[in-house]
Amino acid sequence: MADEVVLLDFWPSMFGMRVRIALAEKGIEYEYKEEDLRNKSPLLLEMNPIHKKIPVLIHNGKPVCESLIIVQYIDEVWNDRSPLLPTDPYQRAHARFWADYVDKKVYEVSRKIWTTKGEEKEAGKKEFFEIFKTLEGELGDKPYFGGETFGFVDLSLIPFYSWFHAIETFGEFNMEAECPKIVAWAKRCLQIETVAKTLPDQKKVYEFVGQMRKRFGLE
Repeated sequence: MADEVVLLDFWPSMFGMRVRIALAEKGIEYEYKEEDLRNKSPLLLEMNPIHKKIPVLIHNGKPVCESLIIVQYIDEVWNDRSPLLPTDPYQRAHARFWADYVDKKVYEVSRKIWTTKGEEKEAGKKEFFEIFKTLEGELGDKPYFGGETFGFVDLSLIPFYSWFHAIETFGEFNMEAECPKIVAWAKRCLQIETVAKTLPDQKKVYEFVGQMRKRFGLE
């Protein structure tokens, strides 16, 4: 029986992008269903009744939720090609730790920059730079977080690159000047076809964030 794979997603979602890159890396065909997050579909509410969030991967009728869990699921099910996690147990644990760090830190602090003003925004920027300096320290002189090949931690972080233009514009700073290693790493990742084809245009994301700011009364 052929696998039936459906992805419930929303185009600017960094979390959805992770899943799309993983599916592309594995060469998996799937049906993409765009969600309106202000008017969630009955399918989304049925498949993720706890969090009611995207992305949701539906594999042969069974839902898998939360982006990093979905990516690990994809890696385990389609384990005959393009491994995303290392085979060594310690290296796997290390990769999971840093992907979890990205998950817990980067989204919230990025959001703080474009949803706040004044002192709160300045505090957000300070925290943002601290987090990315920590990530630069972990990257070191390696081409990718896992070493020589694109892997789980890279896949967890690279979707945020599509938001950098919006974040640095509204945050009034230059990402390349502040975190040159991260920008150089992101440009390396963009040489990979699956990444380049998945990430939306930064200007399109900037326009989306501008609309959100108007909705929040920040413009």
